[in-house]
Amino acid sequence: MATEHLSSALRAPASSRPYPMANPGYGKRSAPDQQPRCGADFMMLPPRERSIAGFIDQLPDGAAMDVKGLAKQLPLYGQQAVGSALKALSVAGYLRRVRCLVTGEGGQVRWVFRTFWSRTARDNEWWGNLVGTERRQPTVVEPVVVQPVAPVVPQQRTQEPAPPAPEGPSPAYAALAGLGRADARLALSAADCAVLEPSAAEWFTRGVDADYLVRALVAGLPAQVDSPVGFVRRRLTDKIPPHAPAAAPPAPGSPVRSVMMECTKCGVPGRAEALPDGLCRACRLPGDEPQEAAVELPDERDVRTYVAGLRDLLKAP
Repeated sequence: MATEHLSSALRAPASSRPYPMANPGYGKRSAPDQQPRCGADFMMLPPRERSIAGFIDQLPDGAAMDVKGLAKQLPLYGQQAVGSALKALSVAGYLRRVRCLVTGEGGQVRWVFRTFWSRTARDNEWWGNLVGTERRQPTVVEPVVVQPVAPVVPQQRTQEPAPPAPEGPSPAYAALAGLGRADARLALSAADCAVLEPSAAEWFTRGVDADYLVRALVAGLPAQVDSPVGFVRRRLTDKIPPHAPAAAPPAPGSPVRSVMMECTKCGVPGRAEALPDGLCRACRLPGDEPQEAAVELPDERDVRTYVAGLRDLLKAP
């Protein structure tokens, strides 16, 4: 009788629905020079990380790789568990977060966020070389669809000018107002958003967009946030990204590309050598993970009372 050989890597249960894809240019990107799939894949990982790694390995390129989206597809694990597993997979050398500054036709600048995945674990030097290779590769700029120009119809009667449209909130204010929808622990009031708006606007001057700002603020939240406005104010100061490095003047008609690695947990950008294991210094500290509650020891008086009680029991007939 033939024996069926099953992979030793734990696979997360497959969803009946197609996995959501990220926007064009975003999402999962398979690293080059990977070994073929085999039963020994991810065998050195703990069960949770092994299961999530097997699930990610089966995803197609371009699949969404955010923590919230992965947690929706993995019913056994919540967002905190998925985030911790991605951090462990980054330390083990299976993935890196990378963002690319892309300037397309017409001078439009935008950030593209990708998660590079390697079935074969790699060291920091290999990942640093990959980021350097990505920096030198040309960027494919999405074509701009030009709408046909409608014929001009002569104006038959004088029309009153339309009233000016009211100005909406700034991108910084809108991003802060949406934090509560991304995670209820960071729900801010209108007054809080107005106070924090200048600090959030400084992030936009450094080349990030609203999606990047929200992801950086909600990443790795503690179990309880007592003061959302104070917590967000501190993160806006501590996690502010550096200014985008100045690029050499591009040739006419060619796109400009800048590639930086990101901390897998909090999203802070930096050079590859400054993010060993794909983690920034703050996320590598031992106090980063939640610690078990300390056991309260009895004071000296309680110990004496306890010992005296034991003596009385020994004296009893």
